[in-house]
Amino acid sequence: MSRMIIQINQVDVAYREEGKGEPILLVHGFCGSSDYWRNLIHELAQTYRVIALDLPGHGDSSVQENINEIDQYATFIRDFLDELKIDQVTMFGHSLGGYITLAFAEMYSDRLKGFSLIHSTAFPDSEEAKKGRDASADKIETEGMEGFIEGLVPKLFSPKHLDRHHKEITEVKNIGYSTSPAGAKSALIAMKNRIDRRKVIQTTNLPVLLIAGEEDQLIPPDKVFTAKGQHIKQILLKNVGHMSMYEAPEELIQEIMGFK
Repeated sequence: MSRMIIQINQVDVAYREEGKGEPILLVHGFCGSSDYWRNLIHELAQTYRVIALDLPGHGDSSVQENINEIDQYATFIRDFLDELKIDQVTMFGHSLGGYITLAFAEMYSDRLKGFSLIHSTAFPDSEEAKKGRDASADKIETEGMEGFIEGLVPKLFSPKHLDRHHKEITEVKNIGYSTSPAGAKSALIAMKNRIDRRKVIQTTNLPVLLIAGEEDQLIPPDKVFTAKGQHIKQILLKNVGHMSMYEAPEELIQEIMGFK
């Protein structure tokens, strides 16, 4: 399934689409692309209209110079949905995509039927994490995307099962290499400066699905499960790190289908 390209504000935006029915939107994480969802799209498309986009400066989407805040990414998503003439979706956001999903839920809740954070958190960055974002930007500047991705990607998978996922790690690295340095740096700034949005999960009237990996080294379960309520479903995936779409795609499909 090849990517399609549309123009929003005279900038190329790439996305994949398959299936009919109620629309669901899949939003990838940092230095990822719509390819992150490759193992899920076809099966989900048997029931839903599945749309997976490339965020600015990621995949085949052009860099947008004016986007370096999470709220701006959320507005970008709104404009994307407007271009596709989609009034409401259920949104699933992985990692960075989860931060954007939360902002979208706060800013444009009327456009959602529900939302999910997959290996993501409503917490803002700690001071230590902010320093890490700056260090990552410096590494991209000095070593380029390839050097940065080589260090990043193995940390995304469960440390106990790296050998089992050699093929998947290689694929995720190749996706990361295609990220624009400018796009990655803009995303780092946005993640560094994002606000605390725990209240959004707690007070929304929408159904919420929170998915955590038991062995996630980046965002552990206690950072994912920040609220409880009748409207919130919490799922802990065993033997999974930060990349359930590669480490446990069948389970992730099941949870997405169950939520919908």
